[in-house]
Amino acid sequence: MNRILKIWSGSVVLILSLAIFAAAPAWGQELAVPGYPAAKDVPGAKQLPNPATSYKVVFDIGTAAASPDKLNPGLAGVAKFVNTLAKYGVPKEHRKVAIVIHQKATPIVLDDQAYAARFGGAHNPNIALIQSLTRAGVAFHVCGQGVLANHIEPKTIQPEIQLDLWALTTMVDLETEGYIHFSE
Repeated sequence: MNRILKIWSGSVVLILSLAIFAAAPAWGQELAVPGYPAAKDVPGAKQLPNPATSYKVVFDIGTAAASPDKLNPGLAGVAKFVNTLAKYGVPKEHRKVAIVIHQKATPIVLDDQAYAARFGGAHNPNIALIQSLTRAGVAFHVCGQGVLANHIEPKTIQPEIQLDLWALTTMVDLETEGYIHFSE
């Protein structure tokens, strides 16, 4: 009898553990952008990312980092958003994220050689994250007007980044396609 009770209680613990794990919000999900966090869990939070929803967001990044050797904080914010969606099981095909780079942020699009020439030898700290975000499905756009104003040669723009005419038209076009505009 004692042996049967131990087996039964062990089975109940195993079944409850599996049920809790299955119901938990995507515990163990691999993050889409390695090295960057997802949003912290909030006990009792009601509104969570829904794997059935298609998240279409265009991030507007127009602010530069504090100094050329620092990562643009807007990119880190996008990584956190993408990782949060992945953490809660939103599949890659439902994560439609675009970034429009313009104004003072424009130089982050430069390849490492052009960036170093412009900023006294500093390497572009944004390249690795731009490449990781691209692998995670994020589309990059740079404002052509910002490229002109910053005297950037188009051939020095990183290959992951699409050169567009103007940030405003890109954002309007994406919004008409159902993207929600978010200023970082």
